[in-house]
This record gives sequence, C-alpha cells and structure tokens, in this order.
Amino acid sequence: MTDTIQPKRLVFEQLARVAKALAQAGRLELLEALSQGERGVDELAHLTGMSIANTSHHLQTLRDGGLVTSRRSGVQIYYRLTGDEVTVLLSALQNMGERHVAEIGQIVREHFTSDDALAPMSHKELLPLLRAGKATVVDVRPEREYLAGHVKGALSIPLEQLAHRLISLPKSREVVAYCRGPYCLLAFEAVQELRKHGFRARRLHNGFPEWKANRLPLAVGDGESPSPPSRR
Repeated sequence: MTDTIQPKRLVFEQLARVAKALAQAGRLELLEALSQGERGVDELAHLTGMSIANTSHHLQTLRDGGLVTSRRSGVQIYYRLTGDEVTVLLSALQNMGERHVAEIGQIVREHFTSDDALAPMSHKELLPLLRAGKATVVDVRPEREYLAGHVKGALSIPLEQLAHRLISLPKSREVVAYCRGPYCLLAFEAVQELRKHGFRARRLHNGFPEWKANRLPLAVGDGESPSPPSRR
C-alpha cells in the first residue's frame, strides 16, 4: 500500500507547487498579460504597475511552477506561457471563483455584467456568423497584441482609434468586439461606443486567449496562420 500511495503523494506535492505559483494577484495579472503573447520584463512591469524587481521575482516563481518559460536576447529576458493549458487553467479558476466565491460573483455583477445589457456572444455563436460573413469582428487591443495573434478575420481597431474609424464599419452587420479576457474592460467600452452610434454590437465572451486555447481559427501578423489542429 505504501508503494502505491507514495507516487501519488509525490505528484500532489508537485501540483501544490503549481497552485502556490498561482497564489498571488500580481502573478495572475502577469499570466493574463502573457496570454496575449511573449513580453519582456520591462514591459510586463509597466503593464502591471509593479517594479521590475518584483516583476522578475514573480516571473521566476511562475517559471518554477511550470507556468512560464523564458529566453534571453542580449540583456533582455522575454517570457511566454508554457502552453495553452495555462489559459485553460486560468479560465477554470475564474469560472470556479465566479460560481462559488460570493465576493467574486458580486464584483463581476457590479463591474462587468451590469455594464452590458445584452449577453456576450459565445464562440459557438460567432463561428457560423464569421463563415457566412454576417459579422464584423473587431480586436480592440493594442496593435502589437493583435499582430502577435488574433481571431481569424478580425479587424485591428485599438479602442482609442475606434471613434475615428466608425465610418469604415458597415452598419448592416453585427459588430463583435473582443479584448484580453473576461475582466478586460476594453470590449465593454467599445460596445458602448458602437451602440451609441447606432451599431448592433456585442462583446465576445471571454477574449483572445480563450479563443486560442480552444483551438479556434487564428491569424498572426497581417496574414493568416494554418488552421489549428483538431483535438483527438
């Protein structure tokens, strides 16, 4: 019996390292930032509002937990997620928290759900609209994040440019806006701006990282990447 229990305990001890790496709000923010693409330490520090020293420390903890990997280019170190499994793990954590932690549910209702009168569009709803050319998808993240990877067929219109580019969007089709993830307010603000000017607009449920993690059609740069492999 001891021989059969010990390996399981060893695995659980290593899984606890992963859980420990997640157990800090700043590190979760770093993972959200990295789910948009590879970034350097300086940029991550700027995005999260942490010092470079704290950012480096948290990134090392995430690397020890198997959640990120790094490469060096000159004096700069760049980090990226170890795989889409990290995004799936974060989504599961978010869903569990919203359903079973009262404080999280209240924050989401007050600051996210209440800001959008219409239910967000699911991935399943959007796919046939995209294929039929019946929806215009708008990526309102910064252009660099769009170029690193985006929903296939999406237009890059960073939020600060949206008001000046509304004239280029057809009002005959529904506009679907997305950004970095479920707690990113860029898509909410974009939808409000679009509706104010008479567009039929909704936000995409979740954001680009979840779309990518589900292996849905992607593009990189200004072109398109090959279709993602099907799951087996």
